[in-house]
Amino acid sequence: MTFRLSFLALLFTLGASAGAQPLAPEAGTPAPADVPEVARDFRAAWIATVDNIDWPSRRDLPVMEQKRELRAIMDRAQAIGMNAIIFQVRPMADALYPSDLEPWSEYLTGEQGRAPSPMWDPLQTAIDLAHQRGMELHAWFNPYRASHPTQNRPQHPTHISRQRPDLVRSYGRYQWIDPGEPEATDHSLAVILDVVNRYDIDGVHLDDYFYPYPENADGRRVQFPDAESYARAQASGETRSRDDWRRNNVDTFVDRLYREVKAAKRHVKVGISPFGIWRPGNPASVTGFDQYAEIYADARKWQQEGWLDYLAPQLYWSIDSRGQSFPALLGWWAEQNTADRHLWPGLYDSRLLPGVGTWKAKEILDQIDLVESNRVADGTIHFSMKALMPEHGDLGDRLARGPWAEPALVPASPWLDDEAPEVPGVRVESSNGAQWLRMTAAGEPVRRWVIHEKRGADWTTVLLPGWRLTHTLRADASGAMPETVVVSAVDRAGNEGEARTLSL
Repeated sequence: MTFRLSFLALLFTLGASAGAQPLAPEAGTPAPADVPEVARDFRAAWIATVDNIDWPSRRDLPVMEQKRELRAIMDRAQAIGMNAIIFQVRPMADALYPSDLEPWSEYLTGEQGRAPSPMWDPLQTAIDLAHQRGMELHAWFNPYRASHPTQNRPQHPTHISRQRPDLVRSYGRYQWIDPGEPEATDHSLAVILDVVNRYDIDGVHLDDYFYPYPENADGRRVQFPDAESYARAQASGETRSRDDWRRNNVDTFVDRLYREVKAAKRHVKVGISPFGIWRPGNPASVTGFDQYAEIYADARKWQQEGWLDYLAPQLYWSIDSRGQSFPALLGWWAEQNTADRHLWPGLYDSRLLPGVGTWKAKEILDQIDLVESNRVADGTIHFSMKALMPEHGDLGDRLARGPWAEPALVPASPWLDDEAPEVPGVRVESSNGAQWLRMTAAGEPVRRWVIHEKRGADWTTVLLPGWRLTHTLRADASGAMPETVVVSAVDRAGNEGEARTLSL
């Protein structure tokens, strides 16, 4: 990709030197008072690789087809107005990228530990495809799950269950990395930090799997088998109850994850998508599963301590659900957001799919309308991308025509960086009847370009990825060319700098 972009830049440079003439000086004029403000809205979807939910469609799919499917997903995401992707790279202590720490995923090649042939790197490809299209790419990890019931082949000799069986527990239909073993925490954090350090990801993402969801046998609850690790902790001075100790194990992991990711690359966001109910009775009308007591996840604490950059509680119920009201839960999570981090609720779009649920598209559209109208959250994440693909219905198209019709920037994260980019250099060039803008970053790298074009009294807004250094000026349907252009730069933290204005 780097070579291709450099080659294109060379062609434009040669074209400009051969005959293009600047039509306006590089110095701009103040931005017009009526220039519109760009919407801020996180618009993302999960791409689940576990059990091949979203991608790849089959474990035996040839590499070329895997690449084609991934490109089609990214094209669709861009076409319907999304600006971020949550891509699952570690479903069960395995990897959808080359790793010295964990084996290749069975969901990619059909056999754990078997490398793709011909060799390729799905994570790097996903990053490139997303960034080419002006979208963020968040790498999604399952920190503790070590096997899944849909696994068809044995674990590879390099898998943690074979390398360090002392850190892994069998529980119901799963194998689980024991959160109570400090070396297990070290391993999962090393896996995540390896990706942070080697890849240009925009975020690290965890879902709702911490301690496993409870299993039952013969009508009785099965206890997670961590008695030995708890006893060792007690021998080392642990005085908490077993439940409080378990919660502290997860708290420690989340706290360390945030601090260590920021120490490596401060701009990389850390996000968690927990179960949508913190505890029954919060708010008073809510009933259901207690993640605090059952899977030892104190998501409210993580949110209030600022151990994350965004929280995406899975609000997978309908607006009129009794006991799990979508608006009631949305409002409650917003009230807990005392650290003023992003709140991007997860929506269950897959309930529109046959065999999953009976929802209609209107439910998701109404939920987005609630989010936007209440202004307590600044985005949504959709489970999963499959439900937004055209072969599975028209929800994606309705989003593109409705709430996502206008382009939106990812909301800014000023606690990561509150320094806005400098005014960019912009000039107009022409050659052979064509006109284009040429943008030059001033200072830090640009992640997105914001370009406003004015024709008469009307403005149109275009968002471009930062690697694009030119923008062609075109006539609209009536034949009118832009009379004024306003260009600004956006950095990785989402800060938008002062604009450069040119009159044409």
